[in-house]
Amino acid sequence: MGTGLGRVLLLVYGTFALSASARALVQITTKFSEAPLAYLLSALAGAVYIAATVGLAVGGPRGRKIALISCTVELIGVLLVGTLSIADKIAFPDDTVWSRFGSGYGYVPLLLPFIGLWWIRRHRPTPTDSAHS
Repeated sequence: MGTGLGRVLLLVYGTFALSASARALVQITTKFSEAPLAYLLSALAGAVYIAATVGLAVGGPRGRKIALISCTVELIGVLLVGTLSIADKIAFPDDTVWSRFGSGYGYVPLLLPFIGLWWIRRHRPTPTDSAHS
């Protein structure tokens, strides 16, 4: 994460971790009965963003694994929730971060897991790295 793009990626994940978690907390505590599925998915998205942020910040084999799993879950979540929120509007009376592929956030939630996975793959350890450790 020591380069410019890595720091930007960490900043974006951290921002989404904070905003998605805060949004879910407010939604669940103030109007949970209105759209329980959507608000629980917002909480899940917040947890996934927190895990990805921690994994990317920690680095190393364990951090990479946490970030890889988080970004993969994020990608599946945004594609699944994005599709379902368009196909079944009754099930999603209110938006989540991942609704309509993150259209409420400029589609950043759709692009972010692709960039995160690309970053993790690009910066994976090489056999030369493990020979020196």
